[in-house]
Amino acid sequence: MSVREAVIVGAVRTPVGRRGGALSRWHPVDLLGQTLRALVERTGVEPALIEDVIAGCVLQQEQQSGNLARHAVLAAGLPESVPAVTVDRQCGSGQQAVSFAAQAVMAGTHDLVIACGVESMSQVPMPPAMAPGAPLGPQYSPHELARYDGGLMAQGASSELLNERSGFSRDALDAFSARSHQRAWAASRAGRFTAQTVPLPSDPADPASPLVDTDEGIREHVDPAKMASLKAVFAANGRTTAANSSQLSDGAAALLIADREFAERRGLIPRARFRALSVAAGDPVVQFTAVLDATRNALIRSGLTTNDIDLFEVNEAFAGVPLLFKREFGIDDNQLNVNGGSIAIGHPLGSTGARMLTDLLCELERSGGSTGLQTICEATGTANTTIIELITGSSA
Repeated sequence: MSVREAVIVGAVRTPVGRRGGALSRWHPVDLLGQTLRALVERTGVEPALIEDVIAGCVLQQEQQSGNLARHAVLAAGLPESVPAVTVDRQCGSGQQAVSFAAQAVMAGTHDLVIACGVESMSQVPMPPAMAPGAPLGPQYSPHELARYDGGLMAQGASSELLNERSGFSRDALDAFSARSHQRAWAASRAGRFTAQTVPLPSDPADPASPLVDTDEGIREHVDPAKMASLKAVFAANGRTTAANSSQLSDGAAALLIADREFAERRGLIPRARFRALSVAAGDPVVQFTAVLDATRNALIRSGLTTNDIDLFEVNEAFAGVPLLFKREFGIDDNQLNVNGGSIAIGHPLGSTGARMLTDLLCELERSGGSTGLQTICEATGTANTTIIELITGSSA
């Protein structure tokens, strides 16, 4: 059997809106549907050739219930013959959708798949059980709770364990957060996100309403004194605040993934290949360390070292996570989250993995880099890592 190579043909994303902000009136199905439509239009792919749509979404209830992916396919006007499925690997759901799509192509079960993600945290808010100080939700069974003798907690509380055990000071966390805004603002002003962005009217019922075409949560100026004055959210004497955590947001992103030979026969341009796909799991109490194991696994499978990677994207769920990654692997600061991350841009849970990979792909193309690594921590101690490599001579 010939070796099949999964490649990225196209990648787009919406701007990321603040919760209750510019995109808050968009139904999540339509938010994703418009993204799927833009992906098809920009790549020029024949929609009937799409064999599956895999969408990440975390809060699968209310407007995001009932296999949201299939509803988005229909809302996008894609052929009724296009199937779809919704997956949940918490914050890494969009990245897991990409992995499933690439694996299907590599395995030979599909030639062309869309991997995507969406979350409207305006229309489908986080449940009370995920709020600071709230008891754990009903998804935690008596046997699971007994195994950890009451030690399980929500991610925010776990971030304080990470801060304490890793020795991350409040000043270090705040400084990294300010850096995220500074880099994201510079990238946005320089137009680095423009080509990948799907502009949307602020009122979905009025195409003439003001256009949303930039990420809403990025701050041009961050006041260090004001940042330092914020109270810790998850512990009385803690270090995690609203400023050094990811923002609650609305957004969608999508990538078209194909077998390379199939893409070339159809006149589609392969932009990057997958060098490694990895998932790992670790301590569900301190929920953030699996990014290290997932990354080590991905490096081993790809035959690469960190010296071979040009750019690293580590999701900024909390500032301590990229700081942990940077220290563990000795990453140069100029290679890590070069255009900011979820602290500044925002974190629409199910879409972030697809948004980050879209950003990583486009930044590699812009900067002349070759290889990029992306990793995301996920609730209950899991993590995904993906390594991509640009294809020489490709063009967006």
